[in-house]
Amino acid sequence: MKTHIYPAIKITVALLVLLAVIYPAVVWAIAQLAPNHGKGAVISYHNQNYYKNIGQSFTDETYFWSRPSAVAYNAAGSGGSNKGPSNPEYLTEVKARIDTFLKKNPEVSKAQVPVDLVTASGSGLDPDISVAAAKVQVARIAKARAIDANSVQSLVDAHVQKPLWGMFGPEKINVLELNIALDQMTEK
Repeated sequence: MKTHIYPAIKITVALLVLLAVIYPAVVWAIAQLAPNHGKGAVISYHNQNYYKNIGQSFTDETYFWSRPSAVAYNAAGSGGSNKGPSNPEYLTEVKARIDTFLKKNPEVSKAQVPVDLVTASGSGLDPDISVAAAKVQVARIAKARAIDANSVQSLVDAHVQKPLWGMFGPEKINVLELNIALDQMTEK
């Protein structure tokens, strides 16, 4: 018994020190080299701080809408829905989102509604939408803010983020940055 118990205790203590002390210390030290010292990408606007890399809820007609969240945009409870595409409750939820979107965007057909505007991401906190999801909202926002649609379209085009190294991932737009730029454009 001694031949098994002592090595098991030694391995347990060694792994405890490695994984509970050394590894977190190394990750913390590396984070200190990152912008904002590993505390996330923060944007200050009108004396309020927002996390750029965490989805925000935008549902007003004068703003670009965010991707829906399965966790009500709560970063402490990050996670997606476990409901599959054949789940009747999930299908009802998605249909309600589509209907709401079409009601607020009457110039858009059902076939034009991008999937990322009616389904939540795996984390429930996706801060980005596709370029198509932004473009399909331009007419609604221009009308709601009484501004030229071409100006809103130019703003969308200016906020497109290209794929990493030009090949990894799709083009996307950070909704928070786009909405702040929209506010700044109309404040002038």
